[in-house]
Amino acid sequence: MTLLGIMAGVFVPHASEHFKILSDIFLKLISMIVAPLVFCVIVQGMQGAGNIRTVGRLGAKALLYFEIMTSVALGFGLLAAVIVHPGTGLALPPQESAQATQVFHQQASSLKTGGVEAFILHLIPKNPMDAFAHNDVMQVLVFALIFGCALLLAGEQAAPVSRLIDGLSTVFFRVMGIIVRFAPLGVFGGISYTISHYGIGSIEPLLRFLFVYFLAVILFVFVILGGLLRWYCKINIITLLLYLREEMSIVLATTSSDAVLPQIMQKLIDMGVGRKTVGIVIPAGYSFNLDALSIYLGLSIVFLAQVAHVSLSWPQLLLVIGMALLTSKGAHGVPGVAIVILAATLSLVPDIPTVGLVLLVSVDWFVGIARAFGNIVGNCAAAVVVATWEKDINQTQVLATLSNVTTKTARTNNAPEILTRPIQDETAGE
Repeated sequence: MTLLGIMAGVFVPHASEHFKILSDIFLKLISMIVAPLVFCVIVQGMQGAGNIRTVGRLGAKALLYFEIMTSVALGFGLLAAVIVHPGTGLALPPQESAQATQVFHQQASSLKTGGVEAFILHLIPKNPMDAFAHNDVMQVLVFALIFGCALLLAGEQAAPVSRLIDGLSTVFFRVMGIIVRFAPLGVFGGISYTISHYGIGSIEPLLRFLFVYFLAVILFVFVILGGLLRWYCKINIITLLLYLREEMSIVLATTSSDAVLPQIMQKLIDMGVGRKTVGIVIPAGYSFNLDALSIYLGLSIVFLAQVAHVSLSWPQLLLVIGMALLTSKGAHGVPGVAIVILAATLSLVPDIPTVGLVLLVSVDWFVGIARAFGNIVGNCAAAVVVATWEKDINQTQVLATLSNVTTKTARTNNAPEILTRPIQDETAGE
């Protein structure tokens, strides 16, 4: 659909101007699901955090690690966008998103006119239904945090409500799945309109965005995670990836890490990481430790701001990081959910045009490759680091296993010589 949109924008530019309605419909469908989905994700995430903490010290250490690394990943994405400026070269006017972000302009104006006190008061909804009705994501977020705390404090008595939230979450995610089916039409409309309105050169920033994102994920994996593993665990991340190469190839091919969850857990246990740590950290990390998704959120926000020529202040950046840390919890494994989380995070930056979301959807499949890879490597690194911190790791076994992998890889690279030696030895023995 991206290619068709480009062709339509180039060859039938006047007709393509009217295709914008397709992207507008898709964006309205996304906007429709943002508030209830954010509520369910936040409440479920808090329930999960409560359950993890019940396992004691190990769970607390895992959660602390998750929050630190996702914060670093968010900052890494923001920094990459600020340094490289992938959004330059395309000028989408900020006012295109004025109607869609009317509520968020009210938030910004309350901060300017009434100061911090008025802004804080605005975060508290008159009632929960009012927040949902006006699609005020910040008010929904505040209500979800209070509701989640109350649910945890109520304990067993709130079990029916917890099940209801789980059921609603399942339904809303199914709704999201239905909406995602219309994404190709939205992409076609958005791309064709953008090309016809701004010219073929508007595609270049998207390609630059892809390049910067892949580069950011690779640097984060090999520099940040690799440096942490080398310094704290005495493990070479390249050797670890070679050990997990079959699982990584599946993740890269399918852009999903769900299918390799059992194999990843078993191979880490076989490597020497404690079964208890693996059993807690890896499943929890699938919801709480989405490093590559965090990089995507940070990079996308600044990219779209650059496209709209919107200057982000440090308070806005800190709010974006805080929002993304909350909304990304429990956002794993649902097609298209990254764009919903991005839409929720964009609520803090009212001048960024929503049409930019459609442009990012057009390259989301390619983004998914790096996103899935970065997320699964981040979770494997988390298991090793937390196990080392908890002293639930057999360091001798780990080093022996990874050393054996290096030896096998060297033999494979020198296959003709190695394959002939065993045959000669066996003949000599006979």
